[in-house]
Amino acid sequence: MSKNDKINALRGSLVIPGGRIGVLLVHSLGGNPIELRFVAQSFARQGYTVYCPLLPGLSGGTDVSGLSAWTDWYQSLEKAHDELKNHCDIILVGGLSAGSMMALRLARERPAAVHGLVLFAPTIFPNGWAIPPTLQLFRLIRQKWFAKLFHFRQRAPYGIKDERIRNFVIESFKNEERPIEDLFGRGGGLVFEFLRLAKDVRKRLGEVRQPCAIFHPREDDQSDLSNAIKLQRRLGGTVEMTVLDDSYHMVTLDRQRNLVAERACEFANRVTSRLVERQAVSRLVKGAAE
Repeated sequence: MSKNDKINALRGSLVIPGGRIGVLLVHSLGGNPIELRFVAQSFARQGYTVYCPLLPGLSGGTDVSGLSAWTDWYQSLEKAHDELKNHCDIILVGGLSAGSMMALRLARERPAAVHGLVLFAPTIFPNGWAIPPTLQLFRLIRQKWFAKLFHFRQRAPYGIKDERIRNFVIESFKNEERPIEDLFGRGGGLVFEFLRLAKDVRKRLGEVRQPCAIFHPREDDQSDLSNAIKLQRRLGGTVEMTVLDDSYHMVTLDRQRNLVAERACEFANRVTSRLVERQAVSRLVKGAAE
């Protein structure tokens, strides 16, 4: 992407210019692109153009009134995808946690323009060991006005097993003078909209036929491994799954981030290499026919 693209990108988004193959990354519920910076830089070193947009409403602190709906988040993702398509011929889409549901929906709705998926700790429903059991009752709520009366706080270890990294993240928020609630709190309205998004994605998983790589911790404190297993069973395309043994939910930040980034890049290279070869063969055949 050009310098102008960097200027036009929403403040807080992460843009790394590269070649004609792109990677679109989606942050978590209440999160931001910083969560994906390490993986994004790894893709960029492989020559990919990487775009991790800050999605209003999905990102923490961007919808204080709680008026946005999951469809608003998705429309912002479609715009980011359109922007990346102006620069790239092949695009892989990845997502962290709730961002994986956004990535899956984009792949379902735009099968010809999303060529592969990389899902980090995908969350269909937050049911990890650190999630309070009372959240299960929240599924019974059918009205958003009522959902907004609730507020959910995470408890330690906040998705990060490595204590040093966890403390660094907490301190970075303090240094930016951002309320710690942005990091560890989720409004009921936000959770309500996420569950509606997940429901939409879950009922049509078989329509997602792109090759997919999943990275999920065995001891995920936020999203049980059963989330990834369900996707492995129900997605319509080939699925490669890496189960991590020394990370919690934020796999792109935690102890095994190097392994995650390395295998994600290997997957992307294999998928895109096959696509490039097919495109080259198609051009040769077309040229011979003419």
